[in-house]
Amino acid sequence: MSSSNSAKPIATEALSIDDERAIRDLVARADRSQADAAALPGLHTDTTAIVNFYGRRILGRDTVEAAMNAALSSGLGAVRTSVEVIDIRPLTGDTALVSCIKTVYDERPAAEQVPPTTGALTYVTVRTPAGWKIGLAQTTPIVSD
Repeated sequence: MSSSNSAKPIATEALSIDDERAIRDLVARADRSQADAAALPGLHTDTTAIVNFYGRRILGRDTVEAAMNAALSSGLGAVRTSVEVIDIRPLTGDTALVSCIKTVYDERPAAEQVPPTTGALTYVTVRTPAGWKIGLAQTTPIVSD
């Protein structure tokens, strides 16, 4: 009987150059669509999950669209973001983990609550028949001391 209890890592294939390019393009389109409730939800899977800066969990593409419409019609419509991809790692042949830095630009006059200015954004992207989509987006605030 072996006393070793270590699990072997699951081998994953490297992403092709085309897949990596498509994932980077997906992230760039999501970044450009932050204020476009007609475009951004379509970049997500039907069963997507999003956890925003404040820990609000939004489940499903229809809920994402409704939440975006509500946010854009409020003062949050003046909050813009930019995203920089730091790393892309394949999880399986059809999923990849994308690590990003999100920067927030709060353009609201006299904002009552200013969100953190940067966050660690993680996407899980999924290959679908329609191309790569976002299956999960989660942002953790980066707190400066």
